[in-house]
Amino acid sequence: MKQAPLTAWRWAQADYERLVELGLLHGVPVELIDGRLMVAEPQGSYHATAVGAVDDALRGAIPPGWIVRAQMPLALGEDSEPEPDVALVRGARVDFRQRHPARPALAIEVADASVAFDRENKGSLYARAGIEDYWIVNLVDRVVEVYREPRPDPTAPHGWRYQTTARLGPPATVSPLALPGVRIAVGALLP
Repeated sequence: MKQAPLTAWRWAQADYERLVELGLLHGVPVELIDGRLMVAEPQGSYHATAVGAVDDALRGAIPPGWIVRAQMPLALGEDSEPEPDVALVRGARVDFRQRHPARPALAIEVADASVAFDRENKGSLYARAGIEDYWIVNLVDRVVEVYREPRPDPTAPHGWRYQTTARLGPPATVSPLALPGVRIAVGALLP
């Protein structure tokens, strides 16, 4: 008897949202990435502390009319709903009662064990979604990696990649592209 080739089930964002509404994923740390359910990295205390530090630094620096969303979904097309550690979004919380934001001004991942995945896979996904500003708070090397200028690249996991990259350590400062007057100390992002 010949075995038929195995295929993976591809999830659409609407299907994923329905699973969430039904409570089938309650307590399961997953994200929808390119039609696949990916188990999120467990958070150690250093990772959780760094997410809080990034959240605090952004909230303390942004003007009215912007919100910081910590570990909340983004609606990035029909097959992806990642949950970056922190996202900067124009508007008010009530603006997203019906649908998650699709175009944050800034997506930030805090990474230790996931740094390679965040660089290649999530970076390519965010670039494909047109997110102009993507930062990785790299806890391993104690730097903030800043990715900008998304461009098509057929060799990237999702067909897109950021063209420019900078690695910043203390005492440098970094500014979101959308808020160039806001300066955040890199050291404040690396507790």
